[in-house]
Amino acid sequence: MRKTVAIVDETPEMYTTENDILLDHRINLNRLLNQRLASAIDLQMQMKQAHWNVKGPSFIALHELFDRAHSEVEGYVDTIAERIVQFGGIAHGTVRSSAASTELADYPAAISEGSAHVEAVARALSTFGSEARNMIREANTLEDAGTADIFTEISRGIDKLLWFVEAHSQAAR
Repeated sequence: MRKTVAIVDETPEMYTTENDILLDHRINLNRLLNQRLASAIDLQMQMKQAHWNVKGPSFIALHELFDRAHSEVEGYVDTIAERIVQFGGIAHGTVRSSAASTELADYPAAISEGSAHVEAVARALSTFGSEARNMIREANTLEDAGTADIFTEISRGIDKLLWFVEAHSQAAR
């Protein structure tokens, strides 16, 4: 029989920093940023899931597009995590913590056809894009122009990826 041992985490919620953003604002930003980090990690892995499993006539184009999306989102993950730490916070970036906190819908594991992946990836990108825009508003409310700027850039990048993905399902008019 295994014995359960309680481990006390002695790491503080927030480290001391000379950052001049008010502590209560940094605490709120830490919570909000960790939520976005969870969704960004989930999005990153959903892009890789699509990359690995896409099949069909558009295979190579979608395979490469989903890999590009994965790489770009990976950069956003790093930027978000580093912003948390800049405020004295702790980035919660494990797979388990991300799975518990993401706001994205589960990626359908059984799909293979390109158009099904296009639809699933577009939905994930759109959801994360909405989260990014919400973060801009929240950061501005908390008087943090730097975080708002970061998420403005992330929002533009996600919108561009969404455009690239949706172009695969939009017919000429």
